[in-house]
Amino acid sequence: MKLSASISPLFHSLSIASLGTVFAVLTASVRAQEEAPHQSPAQMVEALHSAFGTHHARAVHAKGTLLEGSFTPSAKAATLSKAAIFKAASMPVTVRFSDFTGIPEIPDNIGDASPRGFAIKFRPEKGEGMDIVGHSFNGFPTATADEFAVLLRAIGASGPASTKPTALDDFLGSHPVAKTFLTTQKPPPVSYATMAYFGVNAFKFTDSKGHSQFVRYQFVPLAGEHYLDAESIKAKGPDYLQQEIRTRVENEPIVFDWYAQISGAGDAIDNPSIAWPDRRKQVKLGTIRIDRMVVDQGSTDKATMFLPGNVPEGIEPADPMIPLRSAAYPISFGERQ
Repeated sequence: MKLSASISPLFHSLSIASLGTVFAVLTASVRAQEEAPHQSPAQMVEALHSAFGTHHARAVHAKGTLLEGSFTPSAKAATLSKAAIFKAASMPVTVRFSDFTGIPEIPDNIGDASPRGFAIKFRPEKGEGMDIVGHSFNGFPTATADEFAVLLRAIGASGPASTKPTALDDFLGSHPVAKTFLTTQKPPPVSYATMAYFGVNAFKFTDSKGHSQFVRYQFVPLAGEHYLDAESIKAKGPDYLQQEIRTRVENEPIVFDWYAQISGAGDAIDNPSIAWPDRRKQVKLGTIRIDRMVVDQGSTDKATMFLPGNVPEGIEPADPMIPLRSAAYPISFGERQ
């Protein structure tokens, strides 16, 4: 299978880079704003297509698997936010595990399929629901959506026949955080159920007394984190993750604990490319228990959309990237209809 823009050899040819200084990050952000100011939702979808091709599927994280289960909030969740989902005893959820890129046939067993995605739709019987869209890397390749659009177009312009240095080489040379994102992903996992996932955009939680805090999400697997070594990867087929998750859930529930990481002094609220320190306080919001596959994968996946800006009262988007993501996803949704 030929990856759009031949992203696989390009990614694999890059050397591992460490995070740049804060000064470098800020400089890159300013440069990106000058290169691609005020991207519209339609332009963001077009940028994704320029990198991964147009497949009448999701513009990103196109290959995925839907499952169902339930969410049970913790007692502490309601102390952080007055959101109705934290007051119910439990509620149904639909979740979607996925591979990176907008290529529906991307093999599960290659590095370009990372970061893996984890999306959740909370479906209470009464009141407001909620969606979460996360992935398996604690951070995002760029500080802003405008900057991300530049990266995507650089990938699309950097095929194997491109003259060196390519547009992607140039971008990564001046954007160390993006280079780190593309070159330090973990190996393919044993299972979608054996990875931690992160909501890299910040939200504002407000409690019943009007006190607010900024948080980011983390999802910790009960099964622990387990990844394949080089020899094990060779034995896995292109759809091994989809096959494994079906077998796993038939035998036992898949469980994740959902945590809110609380921001501290100096943490970037509007820059998802910078992870908050591990020492920040974490509060368990509840447990997600996944116990069955969605029966009709094709039609249900086509009809299901996860919007990161779909939040109940008591939770507000704090990162300006969230509204743009929520406006772009319906465009992609319409294309796959």
